[in-house]
Amino acid sequence: MFNQMIMEFDIKSLIGEATAYDKKQMLEVRRPKSWLKSVSSFANGEGGVLIFGISDDDHVLGLADAEGDAEKISEEIKSKFDPVPSIRLEFKEVDGKKLVLLHVYPGQETPYEKSCS
Repeated sequence: MFNQMIMEFDIKSLIGEATAYDKKQMLEVRRPKSWLKSVSSFANGEGGVLIFGISDDDHVLGLADAEGDAEKISEEIKSKFDPVPSIRLEFKEVDGKKLVLLHVYPGQETPYEKSCS
């Protein structure tokens, strides 16, 4: 089901050069380790995309505050990584539900590690 929806909004624009993607049902503000680990892996590897608002079983759930979540994502990455990986945030709407796509680009200054704080 989800793969068909990706095709609807052009898979190449979704994952571009990335070889991996990860789905997150929502932004876990209290447990950022759950998704920051993926950011680190993508930045240290070949890049990838985290899609927020998709369940593990590929249902589009959307985010209640996509813009606010995107801001929190950006803040977490800037405050937790040294060096800060190159990212791009993108909004997509599927069936009236908003998703946040976090594109993480392969880094030139590896390793990208998240701080303990």
